[in-house]
Amino acid sequence: MTARIGVLNISDRASAGVYEDTPGQACMALLKEWLTTPFETDYKVVPDEQAVIEAELKRMADESGCCLVVTTGGTGPAPRDVTPEATVAVCEKLLPGFGEQMRSVSLRYVPTAILSRQTAGVRGRCLIVNLPGRPKAIRENLEAVFPAIPYCIDLIGGPRLETNQEVMPVFRPKAG
Repeated sequence: MTARIGVLNISDRASAGVYEDTPGQACMALLKEWLTTPFETDYKVVPDEQAVIEAELKRMADESGCCLVVTTGGTGPAPRDVTPEATVAVCEKLLPGFGEQMRSVSLRYVPTAILSRQTAGVRGRCLIVNLPGRPKAIRENLEAVFPAIPYCIDLIGGPRLETNQEVMPVFRPKAG
């Protein structure tokens, strides 16, 4: 069975065609680099509108059957940054450790990482992870949390995701 992964870029300007969706493309490149499990991508760019983001997260998790949805953008303190609110609204369980780890890693690079509000949570059999909106920060943040993502997906009943252990080692507890 082929896994499905959602990539959702939240950006008023990219959704209006003002500029290219480089954050979403950066996520796609990392997933292709790290995963050895065959997967299909459900990819979308939407504006910074909470109702639209919520609807898309629900669609990707419930209808499209994504085991993982990564969002890019909309995680700062600006008035239109509502990605974390949308994520919290659609998730049954929150996983605050994801945001804590991403902020911790980002603080090594920029003092403004404390302004980031990324979070993660579970909806059904789907893990939703908020990432920042810049490709460099997306790599830094996703590298920091991805080692736990396949096991999390195992725990929530999703498909088994395998990675190229040389470029993205993941952790699964030893049986027994």
